[in-house]
Amino acid sequence: MAEPKYPQRRFVAPPGSTNVFLVRHGASMPYGDEPFPLLDGTGDPPLAPEGVEQAERAALRLVEEDIEAIYVTTLQRTHQTAAPLVARLGLDPIVEPDLREVNLGEWEGGAMRRHVAEGHPLAIRLFAEERWDVIPGAEPQEIFATRVRRGLDRVVAESPGRRIAVFTHGGVIGEVVRQLAEGGRGFAFATADNGSITHLVQIGDRWLIRRFNDTSHHPGGLDRPDPADDGWIPAP
Repeated sequence: MAEPKYPQRRFVAPPGSTNVFLVRHGASMPYGDEPFPLLDGTGDPPLAPEGVEQAERAALRLVEEDIEAIYVTTLQRTHQTAAPLVARLGLDPIVEPDLREVNLGEWEGGAMRRHVAEGHPLAIRLFAEERWDVIPGAEPQEIFATRVRRGLDRVVAESPGRRIAVFTHGGVIGEVVRQLAEGGRGFAFATADNGSITHLVQIGDRWLIRRFNDTSHHPGGLDRPDPADDGWIPAP
């Protein structure tokens, strides 16, 4: 009688699990001389042309994933990023306001990009302390964390046992994963790229982080240096 063999196998979520695909919006328009328009006090730029391309590639990646519900935030860049998948699946996106980006106070409307690029002292302190509320008038860290978790819990409660795509923001994805990793540094996961996919699985009252910042559907390798890219901005 042959001995039984026990090969390694891929993870398969058990029946009843909820699969959440967090998609960071595509690249938004560059910040120039004029601030971005604000929606409820938060910068609301549209996608840049490369962001539109990233949205198409994300849709092609997700269209085969049996997505049953699509969520977006109040900000237009998430609606525009979700649009190609919405068109392919014929689903109506559901707005979840609590998953909108962190409010940056006096640095809203795109000003943060300039301050980071110019090495503003508060930007240096921001990354050292890993708290958004270092910025004057920014959303308090604890309030942001509570809001984001409330939004995540709500979309999961609305879609138990389903596969859902949530189009959201870099700061939100970083905070969600930090919480699920139970105590990571403030910005430990604040590096989700535009158009990336982060895959979470809820099994009962437990969460698994299956993928973080998956960009295999976009051109480029594993963080190969780009001579045209001279800076790092982790979120908005």
